Amino acid sequence: MIRLRWAVWVIVALVAALLGLFAYQLSQPKDEFIHSAMIGKPIPEFDLRAAIPERPGLSRADLADGQPKLVNIFASWCVPCAAEAPQLAELESNGANIVGVAIRDRPEDLTAFLNAYGNPFSRIGADDISAVQLSIGSSGVPETFVVDGEGIVRYQHIGDIRERDVPILLDELRKAAS
Repeated sequence: MIRLRWAVWVIVALVAALLGLFAYQLSQPKDEFIHSAMIGKPIPEFDLRAAIPERPGLSRADLADGQPKLVNIFASWCVPCAAEAPQLAELESNGANIVGVAIRDRPEDLTAFLNAYGNPFSRIGADDISAVQLSIGSSGVPETFVVDGEGIVRYQHIGDIRERDVPILLDELRKAAS
C-alpha cells in the first residue's frame, strides 16, 4: 500500500512539473521569424535575368560594387509587398539604392504591380525557382537585406517595411557604408 502511495505521488509530481514547464514556455515571447544564417557572410554567387524589360537583372557582382544596397525580396502576388511600397519610395527618396529580387513572377504581373505601386528598384532580378531567396536565408516575402559594398549581408528585415522601420533601415545602410 505504501508503494502505491509513493507511485501516485511520483506521478502527480511529474505531471505538475510538466504542466509547469508548459506554462512557462507559453508565457515566453514567441519569435516566429526565421533569421538568416547569412548575416555577416558574403552573398552567394548568382546571376538573375531581368524580371522586366525596363530594369536590368541582378547578380552578385552588382552587390559588390562598393556601394551598400537594400535587397528587397518581393512579388506582385504578395499583399504585404504592396503595403510596403510607400516606405520603399521613402527609402529611395532618402538616397537608398534598392534592388529587387522578384520571386516566382511573370513580367506582365510585375509591370502591372510596379505601375500601380511605384518602382523604387534600380535593378530587378527574376528568381523563378526561389534559389537566390533561399540561398540568402530569406524565409518569405517581403523581406529586405542590407548588403554592404563588398557584398556582405549586414542586416535582415523580415516582413513588410513599416513607417517606423524606415529610419532603422537608413541607419543600417549608413553603417554598411562605413
